[in-house]
Amino acid sequence: MINQKLRDFLDSNAVKYEVEVHEPTIDASRTAQAAHVPGREFAKTVIVKADGKLFMTVLPSTDQVHLDQLKQSMGARQLELADEDELHAAFPDCETGAMPPFGNLYNMDVFVSEHLREDDHIVFNAGNHSDVMRMSYQDYDRLVHPQVLHF
Repeated sequence: MINQKLRDFLDSNAVKYEVEVHEPTIDASRTAQAAHVPGREFAKTVIVKADGKLFMTVLPSTDQVHLDQLKQSMGARQLELADEDELHAAFPDCETGAMPPFGNLYNMDVFVSEHLREDDHIVFNAGNHSDVMRMSYQDYDRLVHPQVLHF
């Protein structure tokens, strides 16, 4: 079942989306395969802690966050990946590692890779490891207002 907070948010903003159910997977690359989506088109979320504050990064499943580059782009003094306890606390209604790319629903600024903007649609985990959502990137951008960075 997809994340209710996300569903309510999209429905209240009259956003069209599709949900696909697949066998549970353990990482974004396998989720992309299970959903029959090229890895470069599947968005994964990586949560980082910059100067003590959590931020969401969103990038293709085939890419990696280059922490030094992100730290420089953000102008942060310290940057590290969030740990599991921080993820559980920040996303109590999501399975760890399956957070949807809507940091605005969790009081978190969002940084998106410019690579995801190249497609008309964005596909992502819907709060668990067996449901993915597809929606237009234009709607995503309009609702989330992510900052585009190279990282």
